[in-house]
Amino acid sequence: MDKMDEMEIKIEKIIRTKRETIALQITDDATLIVRAPFEVSEQTIKNVVIRHIDWIERKRKEILSRDPKFVKKEFVNGEGFLYLGKYYKLTIVDRQDEPLVFNNGFFLSKNYLPIAREVFTNWYRKKAYEKISERVEWYAQKRGFKYNKVNITNAQKRWGSCSHKKNLNFSWRLIMAPLPVVDYVVVHELVHLEEKNHTKSFWNKVKMLMPDYEKHRDWLKKNGYLLRL
Repeated sequence: MDKMDEMEIKIEKIIRTKRETIALQITDDATLIVRAPFEVSEQTIKNVVIRHIDWIERKRKEILSRDPKFVKKEFVNGEGFLYLGKYYKLTIVDRQDEPLVFNNGFFLSKNYLPIAREVFTNWYRKKAYEKISERVEWYAQKRGFKYNKVNITNAQKRWGSCSHKKNLNFSWRLIMAPLPVVDYVVVHELVHLEEKNHTKSFWNKVKMLMPDYEKHRDWLKKNGYLLRL
């Protein structure tokens, strides 16, 4: 029995792409996903996993010790869904013209239950674009930042990014976080328009706009795994 068998490391999924290197990912339910080039053999992948067993186990223990645990949504009555940092209960309704209505709670039409995840994702994307665009414009005017446009992405880990064309990209999942956390990511990406790297000058400019940014950055590091369906 080799070391990987002893540690009971199971590869949940191997994703083949045009990438040049092998990457290991521990998901929010503590499973292992490997991203690898098309031509790399499974034995080579296994060898990489064996070499990184200590890191894998440490990340798994860290995720399994989280409180609260992330539980994949089932879209049932009474289930809680995050929006701007608060949980709101879901109610399944028989008669409703729109697929999903928000009124101090989420109301989902029974007819759309088979595609509930898609319905929620679309709703979050729309609200993310509305709110984040508003916050970007507010901070841009306050400091005189010049940006091109705001895009909403499906990124799972990267909350925001700034392109060389001055486009600002934000994950729709960010709209689940409290507004000050959303603002932190907005400020972070706006400052990247002037400072490409995370230098002392970069963080000084972030702090000028948001003196307590560290609190919101830490919230995202600690709770970001919850911002998903």
